[in-house]
Amino acid sequence: MARTLVAIAAGVSEPSSTRLLADQLADATSAGVSARGEALDVTVIEVRELARDLATVMTTGVPTPALTAAKDAVAAADGVIAVTPVFTASYSGLFKMFFDALDPDALTGVPVLIGATAGTPRHSLVLDHALRPLFGYLRAQTLVTGVFAATEDFGSTELAARITRAGGELAAALVTSDGAVAGFGGPSDLGAPKRSGKATDLGPVTDFADLLRGHTGG
Repeated sequence: MARTLVAIAAGVSEPSSTRLLADQLADATSAGVSARGEALDVTVIEVRELARDLATVMTTGVPTPALTAAKDAVAAADGVIAVTPVFTASYSGLFKMFFDALDPDALTGVPVLIGATAGTPRHSLVLDHALRPLFGYLRAQTLVTGVFAATEDFGSTELAARITRAGGELAAALVTSDGAVAGFGGPSDLGAPKRSGKATDLGPVTDFADLLRGHTGG
């Protein structure tokens, strides 16, 4: 059964560098999943196409059919790519509105690859000071590698290498691999958590002090 990936692009123009980055990250993830002998179904959500729907749900509390379909796709996804343009040194308002509209537990335990685009490299810290706190609050499994791309970065080998690395990390999180020791953060641990209702089923938790006592005799 194929894994499912939702790529969320919050660019406001067409063509959009934000959509371009989201597509490149999705392609890198697909390549990584395929290399592991699995299939990946990718759905792209263009947030700008939901602008009126988001305004409606924010002012009336009633989601439109288009927004409901987008929310359902995210809730059912095995992994998410989230890419925003940088507006006023942070993610765009449209990007934030979309995640405000999601159910509170929609991203619990879900591996999320974050990305951002801007006209200047000066905004590169947006990944750490804006996006990581947002997805931490949503209890997502935010991947170590995020990808920031200034206009001048597109086409560079440095950006291509970072996209490949990030896509490989997300692929490892989506596909359970053999050979990792359970509980020590290997690929099998990244791919194993599955949402069940409103919580992530991570199995029994062993206190680290107990592990040490087991090896030292007390």
